Amino acid sequence: MSIVQIKLHCVFDKKAKLMQDNGTIQSTISVIRTDRRRLVLVTLCMGVLIAQIDTSVVNLAVRPIGIYFSASVAELQWVVVSYNLAYAVFLLTGGLLADLLGRKTIFMVGVAIFTSASLLCAFAPSIQFLIGGRAFAGLGAALLMPASLSIIRVVWPNHTERGWVLGVWAACNGLALAIGPTLGGLLIGQFGWRSIFLVVVPLGLVALASAVPTIAESSDPDGRHFDAPGQILGAIALGGLAFAAIEAREAIFTAIIALTVSLLALAGFITAEAKKGAAALVPLDMFRIREFRGAMTATAGMTFGMYGVLFLLPLTWQSTGMLNPAGAGVALMPMALVFVLVSPFSGAFSRNFRVHFMTSSGVALIGFGLLVLSAAAGQGSIMADEIGLILTGLGMGLATGPLAGLAVGSVSVVRSGTAAALFNVARMAGAVIGVAVLGAVFAAGHDPATGLRFSMLLGGLVQLTCAAVAWVITRANATAG
Repeated sequence: MSIVQIKLHCVFDKKAKLMQDNGTIQSTISVIRTDRRRLVLVTLCMGVLIAQIDTSVVNLAVRPIGIYFSASVAELQWVVVSYNLAYAVFLLTGGLLADLLGRKTIFMVGVAIFTSASLLCAFAPSIQFLIGGRAFAGLGAALLMPASLSIIRVVWPNHTERGWVLGVWAACNGLALAIGPTLGGLLIGQFGWRSIFLVVVPLGLVALASAVPTIAESSDPDGRHFDAPGQILGAIALGGLAFAAIEAREAIFTAIIALTVSLLALAGFITAEAKKGAAALVPLDMFRIREFRGAMTATAGMTFGMYGVLFLLPLTWQSTGMLNPAGAGVALMPMALVFVLVSPFSGAFSRNFRVHFMTSSGVALIGFGLLVLSAAAGQGSIMADEIGLILTGLGMGLATGPLAGLAVGSVSVVRSGTAAALFNVARMAGAVIGVAVLGAVFAAGHDPATGLRFSMLLGGLVQLTCAAVAWVITRANATAG
């Protein structure tokens, strides 16, 4: 072998070694990034769980709290209401602050507030202090929930990967529904009502500690600023809507006033935001995006029926003597379990069957579930009810993740915090309107079975209508794509 050949072999060997080392380095970096993103998802899921578990167990503790503090019915109602109102009022603020100040920062602030509020509730010396603590927790949830969804949009820019992640994120909601009542009942029975607030504290602390090294900071101020008129009008509109729904069953005149104020504030909000253009709290041009409008419609329809079921079906079971509270909690489990099991696969289903098909068909399945519940009302057996609940859980599992992905994925990353907040606004609005409207129909029935029959019939028809509207809105773009 000549000297030239020897030199060429050395050069090629070094180049091959360099390429091999570079490939190894790139592979290692890819593994590190994948592992880090999994830790990000775990952290975000813990944040979602602390908010949802706390919400699902508080209703179980209302009676022991009332006995302990000798509280009135109105005071006990505000233990639940204060959280919902604060959550509604500050949702838009949470989404905007995530975009302006940093999504990681606002997520961590939200988790810290929620965890601190849980401690305050656990050691509340009076019912008034407990109500204030619950409102403080609502503020924390309004910050962490939109921020968590916005972080997913940033960390997983590829919509295929994001579909699976959002399925897992959505499954945490179902997991909270599944374990919340059971866990809450056990804790209250063994350790008293204060324990339900303490149980989320370790999860909150772990989420905070995990967020520091795993989540990268991101923000997109993009010339935007804190929109005070928009914040005030938006808060009044959302708070008024929630308050009207809460008061509808007990004080109809007060509810009408609150609803009127909410509608006036909404009109003022739209006018003010239209003048600000791209600098608005909620840029109205987001609603020109067909996919975004479809996601908002389907999301509101989904929670309209879902929360109506969660409110009215256990009430009917207990009113007719079919089940006691513990039995009602167990009977709701199939819906939650199907939700948890199906959600992680919703991303893969969306790739195979198109997102617009998954979201619309998921909401339609919930509608069919409600129609089954309507037909089964008064039969004296819960077997048909379980079929309706399984259909409802299946629809929720198929639709929730893809709807979240459609909402935040149809806008730019710059607006991801706002889109995430609006997704949660649609969920909240659908829920409070659904409980109010279907509850009113239920109350108008001569007996619980009749009330359930007509309320579930109306709920199912609304679900199917929203599914059809979402299909029409999103199908054109999906076909074009």
